[in-house]
Amino acid sequence: MLTKKQIENYADVMVWGLTTARTGKFKKGDIITVRYYRLATALAEALHARLVERGFNVVMKCFGTDTMDHDFYTLANNKQLTFVGPWEKTYFNSMNGNIFLNAPSSLTHMKDVDPKKMAKSAVARKFAREIMTEREAEGLFGWTLCTFPTEELAKQAGLTLKQYSNQIAKACYLNEPDPVAKWNSLFREAKVVKKWLNKLVDDVKYYWVETANMDIHITPGEKRQWMGVSGHNIPSFEIFTSPDWRGTEGTYYANMPSFRGGNYVEKVTLHFEKGRVKSMSADKGEDYLYETLNMDEGASQIGEFSLTDKRFSKINKFMADTLFDENFGGKQGNCHIAVGASYEDTFNGDPKELTKERKEELGFNDSALHWDLVNSEKKIVTAYLKNGKTKVIYENGMFTY
Repeated sequence: MLTKKQIENYADVMVWGLTTARTGKFKKGDIITVRYYRLATALAEALHARLVERGFNVVMKCFGTDTMDHDFYTLANNKQLTFVGPWEKTYFNSMNGNIFLNAPSSLTHMKDVDPKKMAKSAVARKFAREIMTEREAEGLFGWTLCTFPTEELAKQAGLTLKQYSNQIAKACYLNEPDPVAKWNSLFREAKVVKKWLNKLVDDVKYYWVETANMDIHITPGEKRQWMGVSGHNIPSFEIFTSPDWRGTEGTYYANMPSFRGGNYVEKVTLHFEKGRVKSMSADKGEDYLYETLNMDEGASQIGEFSLTDKRFSKINKFMADTLFDENFGGKQGNCHIAVGASYEDTFNGDPKELTKERKEELGFNDSALHWDLVNSEKKIVTAYLKNGKTKVIYENGMFTY
Protein backbone atom coordinates (compact mmCIF):
# COMPACT_ATOMS: atom_id res chain seq x y z
CA MET A 1 0.00 0.00 0.00
CA LEU A 2 2.67 2.44 -1.06
CA THR A 3 1.56 5.52 -2.97
CA LYS A 4 2.69 6.18 -6.53
CA LYS A 5 5.03 8.90 -5.24
CA GLN A 6 6.52 6.56 -2.62
CA ILE A 7 7.10 3.90 -5.30
CA GLU A 8 8.84 6.44 -7.51
CA ASN A 9 11.02 7.48 -4.56
CA TYR A 10 11.74 3.81 -3.81
CA ALA A 11 12.97 3.30 -7.37
CA ASP A 12 15.29 6.32 -7.03
CA VAL A 13 16.68 4.94 -3.78
CA MET A 14 17.28 1.52 -5.34
CA VAL A 15 19.29 3.08 -8.17
CA TRP A 16 21.28 4.95 -5.51
CA GLY A 17 21.84 1.68 -3.65
CA LEU A 18 23.03 -0.15 -6.75
CA THR A 19 25.44 2.54 -7.88
CA THR A 20 26.77 3.18 -4.36
CA ALA A 21 27.35 -0.52 -3.67
CA ARG A 22 29.59 -1.02 -6.69
CA THR A 23 33.20 0.04 -6.23
CA GLY A 24 33.66 0.41 -9.97
CA LYS A 25 31.60 2.76 -12.08
CA PHE A 26 28.66 1.63 -14.20
CA LYS A 27 28.67 2.45 -17.88
CA LYS A 28 26.14 2.34 -20.67
CA GLY A 29 25.64 -1.17 -21.98
CA ASP A 30 26.21 -2.85 -18.61
CA ILE A 31 23.94 -5.82 -17.91
CA ILE A 32 21.60 -5.33 -14.93
CA THR A 33 19.27 -8.08 -13.72
CA VAL A 34 16.14 -7.21 -11.76
CA ARG A 35 14.66 -10.23 -9.96
CA TYR A 36 11.22 -9.59 -8.52
CA TYR A 37 8.05 -11.17 -7.24
CA ARG A 38 4.79 -10.50 -9.06
CA LEU A 39 3.47 -8.41 -6.17
CA ALA A 40 6.37 -5.98 -6.64
CA THR A 41 5.56 -5.34 -10.30
CA ALA A 42 4.79 -1.64 -9.76
CA LEU A 43 8.25 -1.05 -8.27
CA ALA A 44 9.87 -3.26 -10.94
CA GLU A 45 8.28 -1.14 -13.66
CA ALA A 46 9.46 2.15 -12.13
CA LEU A 47 12.95 0.72 -11.68
CA HIS A 48 13.04 -0.69 -15.21
CA ALA A 49 12.35 2.76 -16.67
CA ARG A 50 15.17 4.36 -14.69
CA LEU A 51 17.68 1.69 -15.66
CA VAL A 52 16.80 1.80 -19.36
CA GLU A 53 17.05 5.62 -19.31
CA ARG A 54 20.62 5.24 -18.06
CA GLY A 55 21.57 3.09 -21.03
CA PHE A 56 21.78 -0.28 -19.26
CA ASN A 57 20.80 -3.61 -20.80
CA VAL A 58 18.11 -4.68 -18.36
CA VAL A 59 17.03 -8.29 -17.78
CA MET A 60 13.75 -8.59 -15.88
CA LYS A 61 13.18 -11.94 -14.12
CA CYS A 62 9.86 -12.54 -12.35
CA PHE A 63 9.89 -15.43 -9.87
CA GLY A 64 7.54 -18.37 -10.20
CA THR A 65 4.51 -18.91 -8.00
CA ASP A 66 4.45 -20.50 -4.55
CA THR A 67 2.94 -23.61 -6.14
CA MET A 68 5.84 -23.84 -8.58
CA ASP A 69 8.35 -23.53 -5.74
CA HIS A 70 6.61 -26.21 -3.73
CA ASP A 71 6.22 -28.56 -6.70
CA PHE A 72 9.89 -28.23 -7.61
CA TYR A 73 11.17 -29.28 -4.20
CA THR A 74 8.61 -32.07 -3.76
CA LEU A 75 8.67 -33.52 -7.29
CA ALA A 76 12.24 -32.95 -8.54
CA ASN A 77 14.75 -35.78 -8.50
CA ASN A 78 18.37 -35.30 -7.46
CA LYS A 79 19.52 -34.39 -10.97
CA GLN A 80 16.81 -31.76 -11.27
CA LEU A 81 17.57 -30.34 -7.82
CA THR A 82 21.22 -29.82 -8.77
CA PHE A 83 20.66 -28.83 -12.41
CA VAL A 84 22.69 -25.84 -13.62
CA GLY A 85 21.96 -24.51 -17.09
CA PRO A 86 24.94 -24.56 -19.49
CA TRP A 87 24.40 -20.82 -20.08
CA GLU A 88 24.38 -19.78 -16.42
CA LYS A 89 28.08 -19.48 -15.68
CA THR A 90 28.54 -17.39 -18.81
CA TYR A 91 25.66 -15.14 -17.76
CA PHE A 92 26.87 -14.62 -14.19
CA ASN A 93 30.36 -13.87 -15.51
CA SER A 94 28.86 -11.16 -17.72
CA MET A 95 26.42 -9.52 -15.27
CA ASN A 96 27.31 -6.09 -13.87
CA GLY A 97 24.43 -5.51 -11.47
CA ASN A 98 21.73 -7.41 -9.64
CA ILE A 99 18.64 -6.00 -7.90
CA PHE A 100 16.27 -8.18 -5.87
CA LEU A 101 12.75 -6.98 -5.02
CA ASN A 102 11.32 -9.16 -2.26
CA ALA A 103 7.52 -9.35 -2.13
CA PRO A 104 6.38 -12.80 -0.98
CA SER A 105 2.78 -13.93 -1.11
CA SER A 106 3.55 -16.72 1.39
CA LEU A 107 6.23 -17.27 4.03
CA THR A 108 5.24 -20.79 5.04
CA HIS A 109 4.35 -22.61 1.80
CA MET A 110 7.52 -24.72 2.06
CA LYS A 111 7.05 -25.85 5.64
CA ASP A 112 6.40 -29.48 4.65
CA VAL A 113 9.33 -29.68 2.22
CA ASP A 114 12.38 -31.72 3.21
CA PRO A 115 15.09 -29.18 4.17
CA LYS A 116 17.70 -31.55 2.76
CA LYS A 117 16.27 -31.04 -0.72
CA MET A 118 16.49 -27.26 -0.39
CA ALA A 119 20.01 -27.58 0.96
CA LYS A 120 21.08 -29.81 -1.94
CA SER A 121 19.83 -27.24 -4.45
CA ALA A 122 21.47 -24.36 -2.56
CA VAL A 123 24.86 -26.11 -2.51
CA ALA A 124 24.63 -26.79 -6.25
CA ARG A 125 24.01 -23.11 -6.94
CA LYS A 126 26.72 -21.82 -4.64
CA PHE A 127 28.88 -21.19 -7.70
CA ALA A 128 26.73 -18.18 -8.69
CA ARG A 129 27.46 -16.34 -5.46
CA GLU A 130 31.15 -17.16 -5.77
CA ILE A 131 31.26 -15.67 -9.28
CA MET A 132 29.42 -12.53 -8.21
CA THR A 133 31.63 -12.12 -5.14
CA GLU A 134 34.75 -12.36 -7.28
CA ARG A 135 33.40 -9.87 -9.82
CA GLU A 136 32.36 -7.49 -7.04
CA ALA A 137 35.89 -7.56 -5.60
CA GLU A 138 37.19 -6.58 -9.04
CA GLY A 139 34.76 -3.65 -9.23
CA LEU A 140 32.83 -5.26 -12.10
CA PHE A 141 29.59 -5.96 -10.26
CA GLY A 142 27.24 -4.40 -7.73
CA TRP A 143 24.04 -5.52 -6.06
CA THR A 144 21.23 -4.28 -3.85
CA LEU A 145 17.87 -5.47 -2.58
CA CYS A 146 14.70 -4.28 -0.88
CA THR A 147 11.25 -5.40 0.25
CA PHE A 148 7.87 -4.37 -1.14
CA PRO A 149 4.93 -4.58 1.31
CA THR A 150 2.50 -7.49 0.92
CA GLU A 151 -0.52 -8.77 2.82
CA GLU A 152 1.41 -11.90 3.82
CA LEU A 153 4.31 -9.98 5.31
CA ALA A 154 1.96 -7.72 7.22
CA LYS A 155 -0.08 -10.67 8.51
CA GLN A 156 2.97 -12.60 9.72
CA ALA A 157 4.30 -9.45 11.40
CA GLY A 158 0.97 -8.85 13.16
CA LEU A 159 0.43 -5.54 11.39
CA THR A 160 -2.08 -4.15 8.93
CA LEU A 161 -0.85 -3.61 5.39
CA LYS A 162 -0.99 0.15 5.99
CA GLN A 163 1.09 -0.14 9.16
CA TYR A 164 3.60 -2.38 7.39
CA SER A 165 3.85 0.00 4.45
CA ASN A 166 4.39 2.92 6.83
CA GLN A 167 7.31 1.10 8.45
CA ILE A 168 8.93 0.60 5.04
CA ALA A 169 8.33 4.20 4.00
CA LYS A 170 9.76 5.49 7.29
CA ALA A 171 12.80 3.20 7.23
CA CYS A 172 13.66 3.97 3.60
CA TYR A 173 12.96 7.74 3.77
CA LEU A 174 10.27 7.45 1.08
CA ASN A 175 8.30 10.38 2.53
CA GLU A 176 11.27 12.74 2.30
CA PRO A 177 11.38 15.45 -0.40
CA ASP A 178 14.77 14.02 -1.44
CA PRO A 179 15.21 10.42 -0.19
CA VAL A 180 18.55 10.01 -1.95
CA ALA A 181 19.96 13.03 -0.09
CA LYS A 182 18.91 11.42 3.21
CA TRP A 183 20.67 8.20 2.28
CA ASN A 184 23.80 10.11 1.37
CA SER A 185 23.69 11.79 4.78
CA LEU A 186 23.38 8.42 6.56
CA PHE A 187 26.19 7.07 4.40
CA ARG A 188 28.48 9.83 5.70
CA GLU A 189 27.46 9.26 9.35
CA ALA A 190 28.13 5.54 9.08
CA LYS A 191 31.62 6.28 7.77
CA VAL A 192 32.41 7.96 11.10
CA VAL A 193 31.35 4.88 13.05
CA LYS A 194 33.25 2.48 10.80
CA LYS A 195 36.39 4.60 11.00
CA TRP A 196 36.19 4.55 14.82
CA LEU A 197 35.68 0.76 14.95
CA ASN A 198 38.40 0.07 12.41
CA LYS A 199 40.97 2.10 14.34
CA LEU A 200 40.42 -0.33 17.21
CA VAL A 201 39.91 -3.64 15.41
CA ASP A 202 43.57 -4.70 15.09
CA ASP A 203 43.98 -4.36 18.86
CA VAL A 204 40.93 -6.49 19.73
CA LYS A 205 41.41 -10.02 21.00
CA TYR A 206 37.65 -10.66 21.13
CA TYR A 207 34.28 -8.95 21.56
CA TRP A 208 32.21 -10.10 24.53
CA VAL A 209 28.44 -9.81 23.97
CA GLU A 210 26.20 -10.04 27.03
CA THR A 211 22.42 -10.01 27.40
CA ALA A 212 19.99 -11.65 29.80
CA ASN A 213 20.10 -14.81 27.65
CA MET A 214 23.38 -14.56 25.79
CA ASP A 215 27.06 -14.75 26.63
CA ILE A 216 29.35 -15.11 23.65
CA HIS A 217 32.88 -14.23 22.53
CA ILE A 218 33.39 -13.14 18.91
CA THR A 219 36.97 -13.05 17.61
CA PRO A 220 37.55 -10.47 14.85
CA GLY A 221 40.65 -12.18 13.45
CA GLU A 222 43.45 -10.70 11.37
CA LYS A 223 43.05 -8.36 8.39
CA ARG A 224 39.44 -7.49 9.22
CA GLN A 225 37.37 -4.36 8.83
CA TRP A 226 33.87 -3.24 9.77
CA MET A 227 31.51 -2.52 6.88
CA GLY A 228 27.92 -1.38 6.42
CA VAL A 229 25.54 1.22 4.97
CA SER A 230 27.09 0.62 1.57
CA GLY A 231 24.01 0.62 -0.65
CA HIS A 232 23.78 -3.16 -0.72
CA ASN A 233 20.61 -3.37 1.34
CA ILE A 234 17.73 -0.89 1.42
CA PRO A 235 17.30 -0.22 4.25
CA SER A 236 20.64 -0.86 5.92
CA PHE A 237 21.71 0.58 9.26
CA GLU A 238 23.87 -2.30 10.47
CA ILE A 239 27.63 -2.13 10.92
CA PHE A 240 29.12 -5.60 10.48
CA THR A 241 32.25 -7.67 10.12
CA SER A 242 33.03 -11.28 9.24
CA PRO A 243 35.00 -12.64 12.19
CA ASP A 244 37.41 -15.53 12.46
CA TRP A 245 34.88 -18.33 12.92
CA ARG A 246 37.38 -20.43 14.89
CA GLY A 247 37.32 -18.03 17.85
CA THR A 248 33.56 -18.16 18.55
CA GLU A 249 32.81 -19.40 22.08
CA GLY A 250 29.66 -19.33 24.19
CA THR A 251 25.90 -19.03 23.81
CA TYR A 252 24.05 -17.01 21.20
CA TYR A 253 20.32 -16.39 21.52
CA ALA A 254 17.97 -15.02 18.85
CA ASN A 255 14.86 -13.66 20.52
CA MET A 256 13.45 -12.38 17.23
CA PRO A 257 11.66 -14.99 15.08
CA SER A 258 12.91 -15.88 11.62
CA PHE A 259 11.23 -16.93 8.40
CA ARG A 260 13.52 -18.80 6.04
CA GLY A 261 12.92 -21.18 3.16
CA GLY A 262 9.20 -21.24 3.85
CA ASN A 263 9.78 -22.20 7.48
CA TYR A 264 9.18 -20.39 10.77
CA VAL A 265 11.81 -20.61 13.52
CA GLU A 266 11.48 -19.04 16.98
CA LYS A 267 13.79 -18.51 19.96
CA VAL A 268 16.96 -20.09 18.64
CA THR A 269 19.78 -20.93 21.06
CA LEU A 270 23.19 -21.91 19.72
CA HIS A 271 26.08 -23.15 21.87
CA PHE A 272 29.49 -22.65 20.24
CA GLU A 273 32.66 -24.51 21.17
CA LYS A 274 35.92 -23.94 19.28
CA GLY A 275 34.03 -22.06 16.62
CA ARG A 276 31.33 -24.60 15.78
CA VAL A 277 27.76 -25.06 16.98
CA LYS A 278 27.91 -28.05 19.31
CA SER A 279 24.26 -27.96 20.37
CA MET A 280 21.19 -26.04 19.30
CA SER A 281 17.55 -25.62 20.19
CA ALA A 282 14.49 -23.67 19.11
CA ASP A 283 11.01 -23.31 20.57
CA LYS A 284 9.62 -23.69 17.05
CA GLY A 285 11.22 -25.02 13.88
CA GLU A 286 13.94 -27.00 15.63
CA ASP A 287 14.03 -29.77 13.01
CA TYR A 288 14.50 -27.21 10.25
CA LEU A 289 17.20 -25.47 12.28
CA TYR A 290 19.09 -28.75 12.72
CA GLU A 291 18.87 -29.75 9.06
CA THR A 292 19.89 -26.29 7.83
CA LEU A 293 22.92 -25.98 10.11
CA ASN A 294 24.09 -29.33 8.82
CA MET A 295 23.74 -28.60 5.09
CA ASP A 296 27.52 -28.35 4.70
CA GLU A 297 30.65 -28.09 6.86
CA GLY A 298 30.49 -24.30 7.23
CA ALA A 299 26.79 -24.02 7.99
CA SER A 300 27.29 -24.37 11.75
CA GLN A 301 30.04 -21.73 11.88
CA ILE A 302 29.74 -17.96 12.10
CA GLY A 303 30.04 -15.81 8.98
CA GLU A 304 28.97 -12.39 10.26
CA PHE A 305 28.68 -10.31 13.42
CA SER A 306 26.61 -7.14 13.25
CA LEU A 307 25.41 -4.25 15.43
CA THR A 308 22.69 -1.68 14.68
CA ASP A 309 22.55 1.71 16.42
CA LYS A 310 19.01 2.74 17.36
CA ARG A 311 19.87 6.36 16.47
CA PHE A 312 20.23 5.28 12.84
CA SER A 313 17.28 2.91 12.50
CA LYS A 314 13.66 3.97 12.92
CA ILE A 315 12.38 0.41 12.54
CA ASN A 316 10.50 -0.43 15.74
CA LYS A 317 8.27 -3.34 14.71
CA PHE A 318 8.94 -6.99 13.96
CA MET A 319 8.60 -7.19 10.17
CA ALA A 320 8.78 -10.95 9.46
CA ASP A 321 11.51 -10.07 6.95
CA THR A 322 15.20 -10.50 7.68
CA LEU A 323 16.16 -7.37 5.76
CA PHE A 324 14.21 -5.19 8.18
CA ASP A 325 14.59 -7.33 11.30
CA GLU A 326 18.40 -7.38 11.07
CA ASN A 327 18.22 -3.56 10.96
CA PHE A 328 15.79 -3.23 13.87
CA GLY A 329 16.30 -0.15 16.02
CA GLY A 330 13.59 -0.09 18.66
CA LYS A 331 14.60 0.76 22.24
CA GLN A 332 17.78 -1.32 22.42
CA GLY A 333 19.05 -1.59 18.86
CA ASN A 334 20.07 -5.11 17.86
CA CYS A 335 22.94 -7.42 17.15
CA HIS A 336 22.85 -10.38 14.86
CA ILE A 337 25.11 -13.15 13.73
CA ALA A 338 24.86 -15.08 10.52
CA VAL A 339 25.66 -18.76 10.48
CA GLY A 340 27.26 -19.71 7.18
CA ALA A 341 29.16 -17.73 4.58
CA SER A 342 31.43 -14.79 5.38
CA TYR A 343 31.51 -11.49 3.53
CA GLU A 344 34.82 -11.20 1.73
CA ASP A 345 34.66 -7.40 1.57
CA THR A 346 35.39 -7.35 5.31
CA PHE A 347 38.94 -8.38 4.41
CA ASN A 348 41.21 -5.40 5.01
CA GLY A 349 43.58 -5.82 2.14
CA ASP A 350 43.82 -6.31 -1.60
CA PRO A 351 40.84 -8.51 -2.61
CA LYS A 352 43.07 -10.27 -5.14
CA GLU A 353 45.09 -11.68 -2.23
CA LEU A 354 42.05 -13.43 -0.75
CA THR A 355 42.48 -16.81 -2.38
CA LYS A 356 40.66 -19.87 -1.09
CA GLU A 357 43.77 -20.87 0.85
CA ARG A 358 44.18 -17.39 2.32
CA LYS A 359 40.52 -17.33 3.42
CA GLU A 360 40.97 -20.63 5.23
CA GLU A 361 44.16 -19.34 6.85
CA LEU A 362 42.37 -16.21 8.16
CA GLY A 363 39.23 -18.01 9.32
CA PHE A 364 36.75 -16.66 6.77
CA ASN A 365 33.86 -19.10 6.70
CA ASP A 366 32.70 -20.84 3.53
CA SER A 367 29.19 -22.22 3.15
CA ALA A 368 26.15 -22.28 0.86
CA LEU A 369 24.22 -20.91 3.84
CA HIS A 370 23.98 -17.36 5.16
CA TRP A 371 21.25 -17.10 7.81
CA ASP A 372 20.89 -14.00 9.97
CA LEU A 373 19.63 -14.57 13.53
CA VAL A 374 18.67 -11.43 15.44
CA ASN A 375 18.84 -10.45 19.12
CA SER A 376 17.10 -7.22 20.20
CA GLU A 377 17.59 -7.59 23.97
CA LYS A 378 19.35 -4.96 26.06
CA LYS A 379 23.04 -5.69 25.66
CA ILE A 380 26.56 -4.56 26.30
CA VAL A 381 29.42 -5.31 23.91
CA THR A 382 32.94 -5.07 25.33
CA ALA A 383 36.15 -5.19 23.31
CA TYR A 384 38.83 -7.16 25.16
CA LEU A 385 42.11 -5.79 23.88
CA LYS A 386 45.35 -7.66 23.31
CA ASN A 387 47.08 -5.44 25.91
CA GLY A 388 44.67 -6.65 28.64
CA LYS A 389 42.49 -3.53 28.69
CA THR A 390 38.79 -3.39 27.89
CA LYS A 391 36.59 -0.91 26.06
CA VAL A 392 32.79 -0.87 25.84
CA ILE A 393 31.88 -0.27 22.19
CA TYR A 394 28.09 -0.70 22.35
CA GLU A 395 25.60 -0.12 25.16
CA ASN A 396 21.93 0.84 25.50
CA GLY A 397 21.42 0.23 21.80
CA MET A 398 24.14 2.62 20.68
CA PHE A 399 27.78 2.68 19.68
CA THR A 400 29.89 4.53 22.23
CA TYR A 401 32.04 6.46 19.73
